[in-house]
Amino acid sequence: MRPNSEILEELKKIIKSKWFKIPFYFLVFSFAAIGFGLTVAYLAIQFKWTNEAGSVDSNDRYLASSYEKYEKTAAQDSLTLLHYKYDALSRIAILNKYYPKNAQQILQAFEQGQEITEVLKMIDLVDMKLRADNPGYKAELARYRQQRYSYPSGRSRKNVFEWMNMPEWETFKIAVEKDKALIDSAARLTHVEPRLIVSCLVGEQIRLFNSDREAYKKWIGPLKVLSVESKFSLGVTGIKDFTAAKMEAALKDPSSVYYMGKQYEKLLDFKTEDTVQERFDRLTSFRNHFYSYLYAAVFLRQMKVQWERKGFPIDNRPEILATLFNVGYPQSVPKKNPKVGGSTIVIKEKAYTFGMIAYQFYYSGEITNLFPVQAKKFDFKS
Repeated sequence: MRPNSEILEELKKIIKSKWFKIPFYFLVFSFAAIGFGLTVAYLAIQFKWTNEAGSVDSNDRYLASSYEKYEKTAAQDSLTLLHYKYDALSRIAILNKYYPKNAQQILQAFEQGQEITEVLKMIDLVDMKLRADNPGYKAELARYRQQRYSYPSGRSRKNVFEWMNMPEWETFKIAVEKDKALIDSAARLTHVEPRLIVSCLVGEQIRLFNSDREAYKKWIGPLKVLSVESKFSLGVTGIKDFTAAKMEAALKDPSSVYYMGKQYEKLLDFKTEDTVQERFDRLTSFRNHFYSYLYAAVFLRQMKVQWERKGFPIDNRPEILATLFNVGYPQSVPKKNPKVGGSTIVIKEKAYTFGMIAYQFYYSGEITNLFPVQAKKFDFKS
């Protein structure tokens, strides 16, 4: 048997050799770098360094007046409703002379039997856009009954909403159609209108659908798929980890202002004890985006519940619901005149707010064949 002194000497030689030192120091520095990175990421989330600055949209007052104008329509007599329908068709006809694509989309919603107030909000949205871009449009509304129909030389085949003319938008529509069954499933479980869920998805995805981005060139564009985030915001709808955790807790807490009711308590239950990892996996799955839509739907319904309990219902305010989805729980303070806004999104060098992007999509008439506009945003069953 060899003496201990000889064994120790051999160990010292091995430790001093470069074959030991190089791998050893490499491992030490690697773990140090990983630890530093995780620490920085944790601090970034805790101190909200990654949060985007929010703003109130310049058209907030116009959207509020549009909402107030039709708020009591249900109580109107049949002649008033008939007048609304005639007004809608007349305005659609005028719009067709300038932007036939938008006119056709709104007419499709009308023919599908959508609530007339929702159709008029679609037209109001176009009015808001064209009041500055096309001064002749509004003037023609007043002259419509006195003159014959004629097509102006400046007729455009483009969508009135510029960002919907991007090739990336066509890619998005193909991608979201693939997820229709998942979106409808999340909607059925939460009784939230599918189009409302998609309006939040649009706001999150459109800023990532940029043809200049490497990810778009490599796989989003060619494969026609949605972008899945996996850093500070997670999944296709950009749910933050701590927001998801608060959502889950509120589902089971009857004392919470966000409590949705006993039937919803088990919606986000976990199958394992490692809830952090399971939450991350369910939200960042590239193959199945179901939980991204389910968390988004739960959040929207929790906002509805909170504001309704305080006496300020926002059921028919998709722009406010989308704004709250973007800014999160801390900014959700029920009040009489909520503001449209949220993060600023730059699309082709033009700035929009998250809430306005969602609202423009919601009432644009786009993909209503997949996700129709419904009068009740929180009564989806089939």
